[in-house]
Amino acid sequence: MGKQGFVTSQQGLGCMGMSSAYYSYPDASDEECIKVIHRALELGINHLDTSDAYGPHTNERLVGKAIAGQRDKYDIATKFGAAGNVGASAKGMRVRGDRQYVREAVQGSLERLGVDCIDLFYQHRVDRTVPVEETWSELKELVKEGKVKYLGISEASADEIRRAHAVHPITACQLEWSIWTRDVEEEIIPTLRELGIGIVAYSPLGRGFLTGQIKTPDFAENDRRSQWPRYQKEAFEKNLALVESVKELADKKGCTPGQLALAWVHAQGPDVFPIPGTKRLKYLEENAVAYFLELTTEDKRFLEDTFHEDKVVGGRQPEHSKQSSYLGGSKKTGQTA
Repeated sequence: MGKQGFVTSQQGLGCMGMSSAYYSYPDASDEECIKVIHRALELGINHLDTSDAYGPHTNERLVGKAIAGQRDKYDIATKFGAAGNVGASAKGMRVRGDRQYVREAVQGSLERLGVDCIDLFYQHRVDRTVPVEETWSELKELVKEGKVKYLGISEASADEIRRAHAVHPITACQLEWSIWTRDVEEEIIPTLRELGIGIVAYSPLGRGFLTGQIKTPDFAENDRRSQWPRYQKEAFEKNLALVESVKELADKKGCTPGQLALAWVHAQGPDVFPIPGTKRLKYLEENAVAYFLELTTEDKRFLEDTFHEDKVVGGRQPEHSKQSSYLGGSKKTGQTA
């Protein structure tokens, strides 16, 4: 991943949903989630993604508990900079990138994870009140001190990526990329490839929507999806029709719509590392199979035509999240980035 020597599994495991964000369905105990993390390793998935904001803090503690006694077998990625709980809503989220906070954040993450060094440490959101050079100068010091091995950035603009990279090489950029969220392809992806930065695609399954398993928009009030435009009733029904239309191709290939969607992300190149999240063994194993699913040129064209931006209804985030996104709105559609 990237050009700094970080070697990890091509597919990772997003751990956020184990502790926050998605509350509409039966919860999973810590013991069940730990079994998922252990099974992931058996399947060759050793890249775990978390953040101090998930919970907040509880997800890092869960991951720390899961890797205890076998820390060297896992690559741990965590994030800082989104102060508060980003689980149910981004409205109360405070973005911080000042030097003092960077120090406090890394120390807290190390303690909760129970490790003496973080493999990949991301700036979760860019603090637009602090020069990105200031934040990254402090991150550079953390690398020198051995607290962090590699650095990443998330939801940043192309300009911010370039400026941060000039201070210290970025190993990975985390962004939302899936068959129905492709605005990053216009400017962000070319920038990352020019600089040799690994691409970590979060929500490659559209927060579960692209699997076809979610049939109604009746999300719990504290579920993030209840606030987002694509999951509102009218948009939901139109978008679900798009998912339904790929089932014939899925049946033909002997897979699920979700596996097709995830395989499409893998097919974007060897520099792309999707991190689908789940807290169920069944879905972990389904997602792992997608890595081996080969798509033809015709398959990819069909999926891209089906989920063309003109057919997807609603933005990927609510209006109040614009301040923490890499774009204010898509240049092509005007939708919230």
